[in-house]
Amino acid sequence: MSRTEHTRVRAAGFQPAQGLAALVGLVYLAVGIVGFVRTGLGSFTGNQHQMLLGFMINPLHNLVHTVIGVLGLVFAASSPSARTFGWILFIGYGLIGIWGLMVTGVISSNPVSGLGNPLNLNGADNWLHLVTAVLGLIIAIMPARKRAQMESTDTGTTGAGMQQPVVTGNDVPGNADVPTRPVPQQTGADEPGRHRTSRWRARRPGHTTH
Repeated sequence: MSRTEHTRVRAAGFQPAQGLAALVGLVYLAVGIVGFVRTGLGSFTGNQHQMLLGFMINPLHNLVHTVIGVLGLVFAASSPSARTFGWILFIGYGLIGIWGLMVTGVISSNPVSGLGNPLNLNGADNWLHLVTAVLGLIIAIMPARKRAQMESTDTGTTGAGMQQPVVTGNDVPGNADVPTRPVPQQTGADEPGRHRTSRWRARRPGHTTH
């Protein structure tokens, strides 16, 4: 009989990355819906003067917010997918943030200046997008809450390598289930030592019994 023990580390329940991904998704979904209410669907990529809490918006910008919001809520279903969503935010909004800095003139060199400003970005949008990229990185690399589980296995062989069942402390049978053999009762006449001693004394020369 041999016992093998090993520790397995598993993710424990709902992870912080999932909660943060769901929160970001909910906020962006709400912003996208409210943005569509403000701008409607006309002039889809135009530079409208509609603003929402200081951020410039247009229908294309609202669509991006809505898609990100839906992805956040869907990807929050599991820890790996939430981390994938984090990388999407980090890469996507990182690039949009840098592009917005070029569009607004913070970075003078704009290699895609011919595209204009289809998302109707302003300075506030740029900083929001850069902060979102940082949040995405946090979601992607956030440590998971884990739980260590100790597992032990008792194995043995009988005959041709048959495995014996594992018995744990709670499965050990009680005394009532253990077969017992009757113990023979011995009387004084059955004690071999005493019987031999009596016959030896009877056979000693000159010994008489009373």
